[in-house]
Amino acid sequence: MRYHLIPSILFPLLATMGAPGGTVRPTTQLTPCPGDQMLADYFRNETAAVAGRCLAGVKTLDDWNEKKSEYRRQLQEMLGLYPKPPKSNLQPTTTSKTESEQFTVERLYFQSMPHLYVTGDLYLPKGLTKPAPAILYVCGHSKIKEKNISYGNKVGYQHHGEWFARNGYVCLVIDSLELGEIEGIHHGTYNLDMWWWQSRGYTPAGVEAWNGIRALDYLCSRPEVDPTRIGMTGRSGGGAYTWYVAALDDRVKVAAPIAGMTDLQNYVVDGCIEGHCDCMFMNNTYRWDYPQVAALISPRPLLIGNSDKDSIFPLDGVYRLHEQVRRIYTLQGAAKNLGLLITEGPHKDTQDLQVPVFRWFNRFLKDEQGTVDKVATKFFEPAQLKVFDRLPDDQIDTKIQETFVPPAGLPPVPDSQDAWARQRNRWMSELRGKTFAGWPDAPPPLDLQPARSVVHDGIRLSSFDFTAQHDVRLRLYVAQVESARTSHFVLKILDDDGWARWAAQMHVGFPSIGEGEAHSPADVKGFDDWSRGIRSDPSITAWIAPRGIGPTAWNPDPKKRTHVRRRFALLGQTLDGMRVWDIRRAVAALRLAGGMEKLPLWLEASGPIGGDALYAALFEPGVVRLNLANIPKSHRDGPDLLNVLQVLDMPAAVAMVAERSEIHLNQTDPASWDYPKTVAKQLGWSAGRLQILQHGE
Repeated sequence: MRYHLIPSILFPLLATMGAPGGTVRPTTQLTPCPGDQMLADYFRNETAAVAGRCLAGVKTLDDWNEKKSEYRRQLQEMLGLYPKPPKSNLQPTTTSKTESEQFTVERLYFQSMPHLYVTGDLYLPKGLTKPAPAILYVCGHSKIKEKNISYGNKVGYQHHGEWFARNGYVCLVIDSLELGEIEGIHHGTYNLDMWWWQSRGYTPAGVEAWNGIRALDYLCSRPEVDPTRIGMTGRSGGGAYTWYVAALDDRVKVAAPIAGMTDLQNYVVDGCIEGHCDCMFMNNTYRWDYPQVAALISPRPLLIGNSDKDSIFPLDGVYRLHEQVRRIYTLQGAAKNLGLLITEGPHKDTQDLQVPVFRWFNRFLKDEQGTVDKVATKFFEPAQLKVFDRLPDDQIDTKIQETFVPPAGLPPVPDSQDAWARQRNRWMSELRGKTFAGWPDAPPPLDLQPARSVVHDGIRLSSFDFTAQHDVRLRLYVAQVESARTSHFVLKILDDDGWARWAAQMHVGFPSIGEGEAHSPADVKGFDDWSRGIRSDPSITAWIAPRGIGPTAWNPDPKKRTHVRRRFALLGQTLDGMRVWDIRRAVAALRLAGGMEKLPLWLEASGPIGGDALYAALFEPGVVRLNLANIPKSHRDGPDLLNVLQVLDMPAAVAMVAERSEIHLNQTDPASWDYPKTVAKQLGWSAGRLQILQHGE
């Protein structure tokens, strides 16, 4: 019976059991939240839009030939490999050898970049008289660890290397970053809250791809290897790395990724992302669907393998991917080089999958199409394949995420207005192209509609609904003392805590305004303080809770919220990036509400969402002042914006906004904001343009 995943944010929730790369199963059903339906619709339609653009511009062979090199460059960039890292000396070292009757195993390591160690086992057939075809085998998620000693996932997949060597191939089986002898990290956003990976544009898939490319360098250096006959394969995580390496490196002449890739429909809408750690995914800056990765292997022989009951690579997505890729192979007259292998079974390394893979390599690397008469079996105990007796002290495997994609850093303070304009324009262009490319190209009409208006003791609180984006309908609240003269309006952006406080206050005087939106006990003192303050304030005050907060809050379970944020990233967005968009749309909606379009606009926010407000002001003209409190000094601490640290960091963003808007920063760390202060002074901006105060002053 075929197993279908269902949207985990709307129907019975799906939970990942065991290590990512394992299985997904239903858990108990929870009460739906107001934003769940909105979120499910949003992801379904946004995924369909991205999928609809996948390879849509490739109609002819000339189209493909014209676009292929740029597609490859984009993939390099999305893996953190553009510009390509320098190829340093591999310093390959064989630590020992293990013998069997039919082959020798060299236990070895090399450095894919200085101090980034890759451990592996090289299987060499005995009796070679000339260079042989070679296989690079990359491992999936198999944890082989005893008494706190990691032997590497190469031990779990040794039977593949042994079969290839017994059949005349040189085979290098390498450990992955996380499950090797040196245990790095694959799970930064999955369960370690390292959301700055999104801001840095880092993915461990890039490290795995680079290690695979350097492993090819090593194979090509061996006299036993014929460099014109190299194949690559692996399953699960190893299948994903096979896709990426073969797409980037033409030295892979034949590829057979097994159960390592499906499409965005499965990952995002059907919830399969919840069964995968970060090593499976590129940083989707250019908003690709995954057939575009696979197509880059064409016209070289490619066997796409999967089983029919694989819950984290469902069959329908594999079929869709194959159909897209088949079209590109057909354009090149190479349809015979594309194979689709579907076997019965779950997400497991079965002999039913192994044998056709072996035949595929025999066919294209050895020109043999006979039967396979030897099965893949494991010969050795884990300790017999271990490379290191002692792990190297200088290794950076466990912290490679800190350096693999370098941050931009702060540039020198410009010495002229022209220099500043060039710098600012470059930043703006890169932010629009690399950080906010997921914003709509043509936003829908706001469709601003009044929801409710209530007067309490001379204060009118009104609410309006507007469309921020397809499937994202938000509510704007506006308060004004009736008959008072107004000098400006202030839009306050609420985070989760801010919404809870605001709702508790407003529930005192306006219990019906939110139709049950206030979920906290009524805050009488807070409401009294607020009502006194608004009577002495000449502004109109408005509030907006961006998507996922307040009226549109979705499932509060921390694990589910984690996977919601990861879904945004798969679509070339981040949750914070889309909240910046929501704030921009709230500004536009507010200008339509009640003739306020001519009033000066202020923005007010605190914490990471204050960073969202900062970027909204950068892209939304007409914001004359920002009051921000305790915004992060670096995107390392939020807000999480795709690739932003490759462009700039928070102090530079403050400087850009301060060029045209007055900014009041109330910070616990005012010394961290010297850069915008120096820029303002150097360029002669007015003294009041940027004011940075110690928090509490």
